[in-house]
Amino acid sequence: MALPTRARRIAGIIIGVLLGWLVIEKCLDMGFFEELNRPFDPVLDWVLFDDAFSFVVDSYGRAAAIGAVAAILLLVAAVLALTCWSVLRIGALAARHRRRSAITAGGVAVAWALTFSLGVSVYGAVPVAARSSATYAWDRAHQARAGLRDEANFAKEVADDPYRNVAADQMLSALKGKDVIFTFIESYGRSAVETPALAELVDPVLDSGTAQLTKAGYAARSGWLTSPTFGGGSWLAHSTFESGLWINNEQRYRNLVSTDRLTLTRAFKNAGSRTVSVMPGATRAWPEGNFYGYDQVWDSRNLGYNGPKFSWAPMPDQYTLKQLNTIEYKKPGRGPLMVELPLVSSHTPWAPIPDYLPDWNQVGDGSVYAKMVEDGTKPKALWAEPKKVRAEYGKSIQYSLTTLINWITLYGDDNLVMVFLGDHQPSPIAAGANASHDVPITIVAKDPKVLDRVAGWNWADGLRPLPATPVWPMNAFRDRFFAAFGTQAAAS
Repeated sequence: MALPTRARRIAGIIIGVLLGWLVIEKCLDMGFFEELNRPFDPVLDWVLFDDAFSFVVDSYGRAAAIGAVAAILLLVAAVLALTCWSVLRIGALAARHRRRSAITAGGVAVAWALTFSLGVSVYGAVPVAARSSATYAWDRAHQARAGLRDEANFAKEVADDPYRNVAADQMLSALKGKDVIFTFIESYGRSAVETPALAELVDPVLDSGTAQLTKAGYAARSGWLTSPTFGGGSWLAHSTFESGLWINNEQRYRNLVSTDRLTLTRAFKNAGSRTVSVMPGATRAWPEGNFYGYDQVWDSRNLGYNGPKFSWAPMPDQYTLKQLNTIEYKKPGRGPLMVELPLVSSHTPWAPIPDYLPDWNQVGDGSVYAKMVEDGTKPKALWAEPKKVRAEYGKSIQYSLTTLINWITLYGDDNLVMVFLGDHQPSPIAAGANASHDVPITIVAKDPKVLDRVAGWNWADGLRPLPATPVWPMNAFRDRFFAAFGTQAAAS
């Protein structure tokens, strides 16, 4: 009311844009809580919209994705235009009636203060007057500032590495001559093991798999890790697991891969193993592989697959594991291997799901999967009925676990050490409300000396961790693994 016309218009536009952004930010938070169980980060989360676009393309087609982007841009423009117009209109009205506006504003302020202090509400717990929007705006601004400041703190964490100067021959001496495969099962979370509707699908596979592995001469121990991400962002979990640092946002990830931090992969490489990444979900070059220390990166472009995509997944897990035999594991005359292998058939949108083929020779070049995709559930049809999504997620975990367990018993040898774990929980539509960030992790080996090394971890026997089994943050695994299988651990 006190500002001249030009200044009032400028102030009105600024205030209108800020109010409009507050509306947009709240909408983004709703979406992020629905998928990733956390609020939107206004500094670091923009990169995730590329993944969201890919998800819509895989589920509904490119035309629908482009239409969705256009609709969202129009909605954002409409929100900003509406809030700016509203503030300008109120400002102009108040300027024309300054005395009445001042009295009205004073009355509104007194009424707000009274209803706020008394906690008056008209509907349920929703108050008539609240400061939640102002607090929300402050929290978002503080979050953005904290994200910008985190870069300096993270540099100190990278430099603080107790294994930086440990000699290579002391690092993994207890695994000398072993083939160690770290397998991430996409979206394999604690909910799959403990939520009743999912456990009835998944736990029988884990229990029968334990018996199957025992019969084949293997033993297993299982625990829990807390993932830095939820519902997506697998690369954050992979880098946390490899580096021993908590990588929970894109800024930390970008900063990490530009350092010389010792990773699990590089430690195996320094110890004389051939280090390999098999990434069936990767469809383009992956320069970060140099940071991890891989001798060879295999991806969807060079794995020889000639079958159809299963929605997001370029190829089924059974094909990936069968091809691992050809490209690395069953090569004659090779030395010890260290492999990191994400299995992606349990990636959202969980439709269609491949059938497990008991005869692995049927897998061939992947052409056998064409009819499965043609006859399988389409993502668009599944997500039109959200109540069915959880069951299909459970079936996808069933498939991935069945495939992996059978690969171990059919093709594994005495030197195999398989470590498999989830990267993160699925989105809340599958994991359920208030789900934790915990994921299962299992070590399988035929040599009893391997599991003797982790006896002090108090993990559960078999493939299924128990509710009371210890929970570690995922970034703790690297150092505990180094301590368990290094010379220093043997001396102590």
